[in-house]
Amino acid sequence: MLVQQRTIKRSTSMSGVGLHTGSISRMTFKPAPEHYGIRFRRIDLGGSPEVPADVDHVTDISRGTTIAIGEARVHTVEHVMAALAGLQIDNVLIELNANEPPVGDGSAKPYVDVLLEAGFEIQSAAKDYLIIDQTVDYHNEEKGVDIVALPTDDYRVTVMVDYHNPALGSQHTGLFNLEKEFVTEFAPCRTFCFLHEVEILHSKGLIRGGNLDNAIVIVDRKLNETEIKRIARKLGIKDSVILGSNGVLNNRPLHFPNEPARHKLLDLMGDLALIGAPLKAQILAARPGHACNIEFARMIRKLYQQKKLVRKYQHERKEGIVFDINAIKKILPHRYPFLLVDKIIDFKIDESIVGVKNVTTNEPFFEGHFPGHPVMPGVLILEGMAQTGGILILNGVENPGDKLVYFMAINNAKFRKPVLPGDQLVFELTIISRKSRICQMKGKAYVDGSLAAEAEMMASIVDRSDSRVQSAGGNGVITHAVANSKTTLK
Repeated sequence: MLVQQRTIKRSTSMSGVGLHTGSISRMTFKPAPEHYGIRFRRIDLGGSPEVPADVDHVTDISRGTTIAIGEARVHTVEHVMAALAGLQIDNVLIELNANEPPVGDGSAKPYVDVLLEAGFEIQSAAKDYLIIDQTVDYHNEEKGVDIVALPTDDYRVTVMVDYHNPALGSQHTGLFNLEKEFVTEFAPCRTFCFLHEVEILHSKGLIRGGNLDNAIVIVDRKLNETEIKRIARKLGIKDSVILGSNGVLNNRPLHFPNEPARHKLLDLMGDLALIGAPLKAQILAARPGHACNIEFARMIRKLYQQKKLVRKYQHERKEGIVFDINAIKKILPHRYPFLLVDKIIDFKIDESIVGVKNVTTNEPFFEGHFPGHPVMPGVLILEGMAQTGGILILNGVENPGDKLVYFMAINNAKFRKPVLPGDQLVFELTIISRKSRICQMKGKAYVDGSLAAEAEMMASIVDRSDSRVQSAGGNGVITHAVANSKTTLK
């Protein structure tokens, strides 16, 4: 696999009809700088808005994958994205004068052909691979879908489809060498649907641009002449239509015996390209579809964002540690004697975090709390808990170094046992809800596996430059919140 990022050498265009919307569009691929990623630009809309091609901007998965920002929508991006992923293109701007790319023949080959003609430009920056180092699995029992990502040092995809329909049967396929197999073995594989779906899809406003030149229609039921003519009108087919003896409407020949399975692999590649980073992983998928593909891509993208953030702050890899004290100091503004978390040992972005505070006899508060009977103040246990939670929610926003966490309320705080010199506090924080910049968390503090304290917290993410924060004396984690808390000492 390639080491450096790449774009295309020159602009290249193609025109045609959109599969689902029926819109006539012209699409132009343009070179883009390093770290630009893949973006669609709607030049037919005021201001020519751009939509980043990632799962954070997916708004619809009814039969295809749609991305959008506001009113700027781009339908059915998966085949374009598969072409870019298969050709290992990292940076490109895609201009569209309509809301859907031209479908071509229903495969990724038309896009591959124009991109190959444009040529590739190797860039200086290294590719930002997401290397899967642990098993990631997705299961949807209702749809019978399973997708798994396994560690490997390259990119492989295996797909099995089984629609419990004798017209298609069970099929499987696999891509094991991106450079050698994608262009010839998978890019030419066309989209397909079952005959019984045609009218259903059309009634939902889909396949407006579909015809027998850009889709394979698999015959899965017998129809009389009247029904055949009705479907032909909906597909815009003026020539005669026959049910076909090879299982495909009008006896259209397949490029491969398992072309439907290969196209499903193509779709999966396109949807996974919306992770926003090239993968080094082995992907195994049973009965994948756009909805499940996107849910799995969201899981992987969250893993990618987490790894990216960890690399940003934790420069030295340490076994069992996500963030050491040096990394924590880059994230939090607190310093001695008020930095009350020593390391982070588990972190799931925007979900949960586990921090550790080693309590020693050298803590300055033990001199006065209490002389001859040192006990860690409960309010400082909450502060350490809050600081750990602050790391969790700051790492879910852009430019966390420019933000502060201001705690608005601490409720149902309970202290179960005293914390003494020599104890190790383990803080476990879980996000309950998050809306915009307001976050609710539940926190627990343990010593030797026993619960020492717990509380529910509400916090707001604010800009460091906010004058109200500055006047409040920095972060204000506990001093503001404790006045609104319900605290029980036990």
